[in-house]
Amino acid sequence: MLSLSVIYLNYYQLADVCRDLNAKKLSKFGAFFRKRELLNFKTGKMFKNHPKGLIVAFFANMGERFGFYTMMAILVLFLQAKFDVNAEMAGSIYSWFYFAIYALALLGGIIADATKRYKAVIMTGIIVMFLGYVMMAIPGMGLTPTIIFLFTISLGNGLFKGNLQAVVGQMYDNPKYEKLRDKAYLLFYMGINIGAFFAPFAANGARNWWLHANGFNHDASLPAMCHQMLNGTLQDTETFRQLADAANISGPVTDLSAFAQSYIEVFSKGYNYAFGVAAIAMLISLTVYIFFNRLLPKVEVTKSDNQPKSRVGALKILLSLVIMAAVTSLFFILKIDTGIGFAVGLFAAFITWILSISTRDERPRIVALLLVFGVVIFFWMSFHQNGLTMTFFARDYTVKAVGAFTYLFFDLWNILAFLGTVAGIVLLIRKGEIKNRLIGGAMTLIFGILTYIRYRQAGPSNDIQPEVFQSFNPLFIVSLTFLVSGIFTWLANRGKEPSTPRKIGIGMIIAAGGFLLMLVGSLDIVSPFELNGAPVPDSSRVSPYWLMNSYLILTVAELFLSPMGLSFVSKVSPARFQGLMQGGWLLATAVGNKLLGIGSFFWDKIELWQLWAIFVTCSLLAAAFIFAIMKRLERLTN
Repeated sequence: MLSLSVIYLNYYQLADVCRDLNAKKLSKFGAFFRKRELLNFKTGKMFKNHPKGLIVAFFANMGERFGFYTMMAILVLFLQAKFDVNAEMAGSIYSWFYFAIYALALLGGIIADATKRYKAVIMTGIIVMFLGYVMMAIPGMGLTPTIIFLFTISLGNGLFKGNLQAVVGQMYDNPKYEKLRDKAYLLFYMGINIGAFFAPFAANGARNWWLHANGFNHDASLPAMCHQMLNGTLQDTETFRQLADAANISGPVTDLSAFAQSYIEVFSKGYNYAFGVAAIAMLISLTVYIFFNRLLPKVEVTKSDNQPKSRVGALKILLSLVIMAAVTSLFFILKIDTGIGFAVGLFAAFITWILSISTRDERPRIVALLLVFGVVIFFWMSFHQNGLTMTFFARDYTVKAVGAFTYLFFDLWNILAFLGTVAGIVLLIRKGEIKNRLIGGAMTLIFGILTYIRYRQAGPSNDIQPEVFQSFNPLFIVSLTFLVSGIFTWLANRGKEPSTPRKIGIGMIIAAGGFLLMLVGSLDIVSPFELNGAPVPDSSRVSPYWLMNSYLILTVAELFLSPMGLSFVSKVSPARFQGLMQGGWLLATAVGNKLLGIGSFFWDKIELWQLWAIFVTCSLLAAAFIFAIMKRLERLTN
């Protein structure tokens, strides 16, 4: 229902724009949407003109995204609630986990390119991810087993992610589909985020269900205070007692120590069950893939007699390893985080290796891709703060309760009813087929009533949870994908569509705007280092709209950069390096993810506005760099 409502909404919004703008120079843009060339709901042909294999990739990847956003929503919260790790330690584990997810895609690319069995490697990855989530769902595990299970998920993701993206690109190597490549990656990117939208609600629901089943209400401030109570460092016992009484459904707490122990156990076990829901999502994706992978290309890469052959000798491998060791050692000597040194060293080794095995004709393309990879490192270092410092901000610095209208966006059934109402209104007021207007009227009436009922039931104050903020990014992706695609098509019809590299550069500038908004929202509030473990006072908690609007801006940046980057890699990569260069894109993302720890490192050491200023600066510098090499990149794509 979510996907139908949002896609309906975007399609008809754009159609109305096209109808109202009657200038001849916009006629092609209007015809494009009126004829439903991108999306035909009358016949249900969402993937019209695209190869059928895109549908398989679309649904197979939903489970991976569901698990990914489950982790983004709850991983650092789980680590702190269960194991009482500080922000820096939680950020370190989080960054290593996300580093491994993307770095191991390089291994997956090497295996797939070497064996030419892309589909088998992808299936293996799904199975390994499923097993990892199953193990994460087992309650009572210590920190070391938990880390092992996390890296099991990372391994499966490495085998799966890059190779599925490579297979999507291979489908569009066919001249019949080549012009649809950018739109295909946008469709692919939009579709997989439908699963991502539901993941935070599922995780939040599983945790809250288990809390209520054991007689507790949710309060995100309590786990840290419970640990302080148990280890004897709690300074404000009275505040803790008040929060404990409010969270204990049966009434006032008589034994604070017993309450603290019980609340931590129940709270963290609820997260285990959330990981179990992610395992079920992976099982569904596995089932879809098993039955329909025949629609994907049977022969992904074929070698011709004229295709250049690289000599991957021991000397080239040794040289790459020496470069990696040298870079890592340099970071150690300079007393910079050796984990970051290892990540950068691995990327340097990849650069050395891919340049050494490429031919003279292939090298200009390889160099261009490597330059773009350097840019996206800084994007992902900033963007994936949404699961780390921005999650800390949602938990600690956003108000715990909101009014009835705002609560419409923090409850799954509320937001589905609201989206259905908006989509119905658009259908109703739009000039067109009477059938569509009747459907719109029915949707407006039914979903409008449901929205009003939910609004009236909400009351003046309603609790919200930090995990739910992670649903906004995928929701905005689903909502905005067709709008962004439609704008690109309109510009293309006028001969003014930005090139793929230019879109990436624009995306970096937009990303800076998202963190600039966070910077403004963090002015004049007390910073974590000033609190010294004490709970954040209500006077320093801000409206959730600061985070929501920041996610909106960052999502637009992501749509300009991530699917366009995947398309760029697919276009520019030499045929024999398709899987490997997709792995290289993900390795660059991995390095950016390892740099995530910069955010958690500074979280309790500097002012919050200064923290966001770091990411504004990085995004703008990356944008300046890509625009400096724009002509070189555009020559290759043209």
